[in-house]
Order: sequence, then structure tokens, then C-alpha cells
Amino acid sequence: MGHWTLNDIPWDRFDPIKVEPAILRLAKAASLVEQNGADYAHYLCNVFAGDPDFQEAARVWGDEEVQHGAALGRWSTLADPAFDHAAACARFSTGFRVDLDAERSIRGSRAGELVARCIVETGTSSYYTALAEATQEPVLRAICHRIAADELRHYKLFYTHMKRYLARERLGRLSRLRVALGRIRESEDDELSYAYFVANAAPGAVYDRRRAHREYLAAAARVYRPHHLERIVAMTFKAIGLKPHGWLNLLAADVAWRAVRRRAAA
Repeated sequence: MGHWTLNDIPWDRFDPIKVEPAILRLAKAASLVEQNGADYAHYLCNVFAGDPDFQEAARVWGDEEVQHGAALGRWSTLADPAFDHAAACARFSTGFRVDLDAERSIRGSRAGELVARCIVETGTSSYYTALAEATQEPVLRAICHRIAADELRHYKLFYTHMKRYLARERLGRLSRLRVALGRIRESEDDELSYAYFVANAAPGAVYDRRRAHREYLAAAARVYRPHHLERIVAMTFKAIGLKPHGWLNLLAADVAWRAVRRRAAA
């Protein structure tokens, strides 16, 4: 799928009757997180100083991430006219900031940074696929399908550059596994929880990280199905240099699915 613009979204097909409140809350939160794309692109350009080809790719990636946020924000405002997307983005940016001054990857190497980016795109491509399949609202479904395709393309982009840097830095499978697990654990940090709170809390509410984290994880977990977890595991295995299909993949996907079910029941 080629790149798209907001004008390609079939906004006239919006059906308020098919808006699910739980999915609306997730879409609002995602619209804030995606707006951080420009800051993450800035960070990547700092980390990959001296690599103009990757820097240009990172800037395009960042612009596309921001467009994802704009599309989700516009849809969220259609679904809930009281939702002020611009104000929510401003509040979120004030409370959660990407380190724009960093000059080295927090992963220890450029190859490690690209492994981490592959893990992020693995999660987002599967998440938006799950959202698209979970919602009955046609416009949100169209948006999520487009975003999921973008995120899969982004995974391929980072994977291609990762292989280039692996040839230089020779980051072994065990090291890549450590990076991947570390990035997966970071999904438990404030970014997603705070976005969920800012997007959905009542005016004057005080941020309770543990409560917001619990509510977000439970809501997100409910949109997943087993095949989404199988895809996540396969893409993760590929990024760390393991065979993406086979008995180990199936075992890991089953463990992940059981964890998701526990969270959904929380």
C-alpha cells in the first residue's frame, strides 16, 4: 500500500451508532502517543548522526507517525465532540517528554536501537490490526488498516537498516534478545498509561499511574486474538535472529496469549 493522506479516509462513512466506548478510549490514547513521532525522529537523527540515508528515512517515518495521530485524533473528535485533541496533545507533551538531547542510543549501539525500533513496529502493526478487526465503525477500521500497513512497512525499514548495522557491529542473538525484552518491558512505562489518562480522565482528575496502567492494559488486551500474538512473536523472533515459525514460536505465542487473557480479565 502506498502512502496516504487524511483526504483518503472515507470520513463521510462515519457511523456514530457503531462507536464502541472502550475502543474510543484506546483510539484517543493512541492519537496522543503517535504525535510523539516527530520527537522520536529527532532522537533517531541524533543517534544516527553521519548516516544521512537513515536520517532522511527517520524523518519520513516521523511525519507518517504524526499523521497517524492526526487521523486518530480527527476520528476521536467525530466520535466524541467534547474531546479537544490539540489540548490533550499539549497536556500529554508537557507530562511526557522524549529526550531530545540524547546523542547515543540508550540501547548501547545503533544495531541495538534498530532492534528496539523493530520491536515497537511489531507491537504497533499488530495492535492496529487488532483494533481494525475489533471495531465495527467503518472509518476507524479504515484508519487502523492504513496505520497497520504503515507500521509493517516501518518494521521492514528498520529491519533493513538493522541488518546493515549488524554487519558492522556484530550484535549477537543474545544481545538482541536482551534489547527486545528490555523494549517490551518499557511498554509498562508512563507513555501509554499517561496517554490513556490524559485522553480519557475527567477534568481535574489526578494521575494515578498504577490505576491508569491497569485500566489501559485491560482495555488494550481485550482487542487481541491468538493470531495477533502469533504474529507479534514471529516478527520479534525474526528481529532477534531466531526462526520466526516453529514449535518455539507457537509456545511463546501461547504464553503471550495467556498473559493477555489475564490482563483482559483484570
